[in-house]
Amino acid sequence: MKSFFHVSDIGDLGAALEEARQVKATPFAWKHLGTDKTIMLVFFNSSLRTRLSSQKAALNLGMNPIVLNIGQDSWKLETQMGVVMDGDKSEHLREAIPVMTSYCDLIGIRSFAGLTDRGYDYSETVLRQFIDYGGKPVISLESATVHPCQAFADLITIEEYRTKPRPKVVMTWAPHPRALPQAVPNSFAEWMNAADVDFVITHPRGYELDPAFVGPARVEYDQMKALEGADFVYAKNWSCPGVTNPAQYGQVLSKDMSWTVDAKHMAVTDNAYFLHCLPVRRNMIVSDEVIDSPRSLVIPEAANRVVSAQVVMKRMLESL
Repeated sequence: MKSFFHVSDIGDLGAALEEARQVKATPFAWKHLGTDKTIMLVFFNSSLRTRLSSQKAALNLGMNPIVLNIGQDSWKLETQMGVVMDGDKSEHLREAIPVMTSYCDLIGIRSFAGLTDRGYDYSETVLRQFIDYGGKPVISLESATVHPCQAFADLITIEEYRTKPRPKVVMTWAPHPRALPQAVPNSFAEWMNAADVDFVITHPRGYELDPAFVGPARVEYDQMKALEGADFVYAKNWSCPGVTNPAQYGQVLSKDMSWTVDAKHMAVTDNAYFLHCLPVRRNMIVSDEVIDSPRSLVIPEAANRVVSAQVVMKRMLESL
């Protein structure tokens, strides 16, 4: 495996889930793979779960992790080509990337969408430069459009708690005070479409995700109808993807609190489990009573971030 951005990069999903089970059961069984190897984890944005889980996964595999916070531990980096660098950015990615990758064997990148230029974001301009100029295997630790380690962990969690051959999984938009990227819902949709689940997406009109990620999923604009009979409810906010109106890309079109997942919403499900990637705005995305209930899986879900990252790193080490 030379890069990890999409569900297609993981290959056979059943085999990947079985490997995840083995890794979770015996996390230190492959420490020999990472002996004398280094992974660099580059963060253009703040993080809690991604940073900690990636470091833990690397250590489980015997690797030496180096964490770099851009703009704090390094110069501010220019990401666009052809610009006159007369501002506050002292170094360009074109030079920084080959320097960084000369110090490591694998590299993970976290870089959010700017939410102002859809073409720039959906071209994955930052991530692609690491591929073009780095020459080392690249893991997306969340990029402008995808968050595959999170989606893989979400699927691992669903597999652990499912009680039906083909459970109904609903991803519902929920309100948020700020504009958030579409990376998490994009990847969740992509991975659920590849899994053996009945997948439904629900959101207000104007929040349609890119068709490349929606795929064959059923889209339902009536939230309560979408939630009927659900076995898993995945709540997540995202800003306008700009599919139907590019001028609205990155905007907050609604803060309708009736979309907040509460007991009333969960009552129409089939005693569903609740999922969220965290961090979460309590009583905006989800009510206290739902996230604190015995059916909330947000903590096991977060713990599985180590497992998903470790499977990906393990496969990359095996391909070196």
